[in-house]
Amino acid sequence: MPSSTEEPTPPEGLPDRLAAELGEASPEELRTAIVHARELLRFQEERELPIEPEPGEDVVRVIEHEGYTEVVKRHRCEEGCEECPHGPYLYHVTEEPQPDGEPKVHWSFIGEVNADGD
Repeated sequence: MPSSTEEPTPPEGLPDRLAAELGEASPEELRTAIVHARELLRFQEERELPIEPEPGEDVVRVIEHEGYTEVVKRHRCEEGCEECPHGPYLYHVTEEPQPDGEPKVHWSFIGEVNADGD
């Protein structure tokens, strides 16, 4: 492991001009560059999240936000439920990276919402 006085060696494949610019950047500029690089990666790899209703579900609305997708849906039970449909319920849907590098869609239940969308 390099000592703290040795300048890190840029990884193979990093263009010389970019390595030189990063080498001259302040710690704050480097942190900002990391944030921007992550955003660029997400943008370039962005895929449609699978927001398709499961059997017995009705998607009421889908709204894209920065960092998550807002999904409101109703659920229907099997036959015999007099209170159906249930909801509407609000979920925040995100893509979360897994240790193997593949993203996984994660649904976070937020709670019941007003039928008018409030």
